[in-house]
Amino acid sequence: MELFKYFIVLMFLCGIHLNGFAQITRAAILENIAQTGGVYYAYPVKEAIVTPAPKGYKPFYISHYARHGSRWIQSEQDYKTVVDIFEKAHRAGALTALGNDVRKRMAIVWEDAEGHGGDLTSLGVKQHREIAERMFQNYPEVFKGTPAMSARSTTVLRCVLSMDAFCERLKELNPALRIKREACAKYMKYMNYHTPEAVEFVSHQGIWYEEYRKFKENHTHPDRLITSLFSSSDYIRRNINPGELMWGLYWIASDMQNVEIGVDFYDIFEEDELFDLWQVCNYHNYVCDGPAPINGGIMVASAKSLLENILDSADEAIKSETNTATLRFGHDGNIIPLVALLQLGDMWRTETEPDKFYQAWCNFKVTPMAANIQMVFFRKKASDDIIVKFMHCEKEVAVPIETDITPFYHWKDVEIYYRNLLKKLP
Repeated sequence: MELFKYFIVLMFLCGIHLNGFAQITRAAILENIAQTGGVYYAYPVKEAIVTPAPKGYKPFYISHYARHGSRWIQSEQDYKTVVDIFEKAHRAGALTALGNDVRKRMAIVWEDAEGHGGDLTSLGVKQHREIAERMFQNYPEVFKGTPAMSARSTTVLRCVLSMDAFCERLKELNPALRIKREACAKYMKYMNYHTPEAVEFVSHQGIWYEEYRKFKENHTHPDRLITSLFSSSDYIRRNINPGELMWGLYWIASDMQNVEIGVDFYDIFEEDELFDLWQVCNYHNYVCDGPAPINGGIMVASAKSLLENILDSADEAIKSETNTATLRFGHDGNIIPLVALLQLGDMWRTETEPDKFYQAWCNFKVTPMAANIQMVFFRKKASDDIIVKFMHCEKEVAVPIETDITPFYHWKDVEIYYRNLLKKLP
């Protein structure tokens, strides 16, 4: 209960601190329709932001946590179910011209996706290679010589392959780098951890679920879409679950930006339909992973062990007086609570009204495919003052810590702030 009280106060203060940030609008979201893919939004960054450090300061350490790159949908059955629905309707002569066109597109998708449920795509590999290259080019001092570096991923294959893509690109740029790569259960206690309280909360018995269920029901309007695809109302009544098929098509449409096979499904949806479906997904991520007040801080607390590792690893790197990096690769369910716990930019805003969740918080901003957090550390000769800057998806972001060198912060102030924050967590 004390955790709940603490986070309620913290989130209230958060709202005061950030009420100057403009709320995102429906128009801004729909301006780039791919954003309605939410956590399936392909990594949008092609250039990193790099503000020159204060005079005399040189980068020597990078602490990093990234989501895996672009992937196929989690289960190949999610594709096969939709494929089978269209093939059955085709045999029954129950498809419209548009429905038959979608059937043909789905055949192309299935040929590509079969056997690949949840796997990293070639685009996902490319994303991490490019992020690694930009990191190397922007902070060459960190990678000079023969430094020993740590790279760890969760035990999920797409994360392991993301780590390999990232590290291989670094090794191509400097073959002398010594990067120890690990993917084992030993580090899951911080690499991909969810507290028992968090696991219990997200179940359908959680206090959030019934309101969410109604929200999903009220934002799922499949009739127009389904009648555009199937020519017989009798066939629809006897064979089609409109809501389930709409959601199946939404997930496939959202993921097409991650597979690069030249197939698109956004033409079969209206903007309002995509916006409504995305709101449902955003709701779920906000409540079940993020800083929504209804979860009382339970979800954010799952990132405690990860933040502890970040702080401890930074202290070790500073004491070593060498250049190095700590690279970590995990999932959206790890990035979301870590962003909120670090209080990065405007991505820890709070809202209690479900219809306004999207105005305060957007999943595609917080954790697109290959989303990453980088903390870049700098030191100056003949000085013990270490400074650090925070980057989210390679863009510099602010944290609520006083500084006289924006966008940089004095490490002593940063560490005190976060150590004190951790003390308030269970």
